[in-house]
Amino acid sequence: IEVRESDKVGRTDLTDKLIFTIDGADTKDIDDAISYEYKNGLHELGVHIADVSYYVTENSYLDKDALERGTSSYLADSVIPMLPHKLSNGICSLNPNVDRLALSCVMNINSKGYVIKYKIFKSVIRSRKQMTYKCVNDILEKNIIPKGYEEYVNDLKLMNELSNILRNKM
Repeated sequence: IEVRESDKVGRTDLTDKLIFTIDGADTKDIDDAISYEYKNGLHELGVHIADVSYYVTENSYLDKDALERGTSSYLADSVIPMLPHKLSNGICSLNPNVDRLALSCVMNINSKGYVIKYKIFKSVIRSRKQMTYKCVNDILEKNIIPKGYEEYVNDLKLMNELSNILRNKM
């Protein structure tokens, strides 16, 4: 299933932004992504969540069934998704190089860790890469750059700096 042009109406197009996911190596339901830019002395951090509500309307059969399940169930070697596979691993999964509907929060954060401005809105995104925690940690902790991660190294390091600023602020 693909996002149709009619699904994009009224949404902000972020498909030109450098957006990526970071999850465990065996993750199947990729439902959140991030973007980052440093400009004009501010960190611009974007958090993008798959817009499941576009496909699962309130009080529909799917909504009631998902509410009853509460969450996906993770077993030793499999998962029982809260939503049908076509949704959880399909159109609602932020897979790389395909357009997906999302709810986005883009924040401008200063060097002291204060959110100066933020905006929450409906968007269309296109994740560029499905990253793993291990590969990102290799970059940040060991300066080992896995194949395919080269163009993301600078942003990941700047995001890590922002993370440290935010942690130290608490």
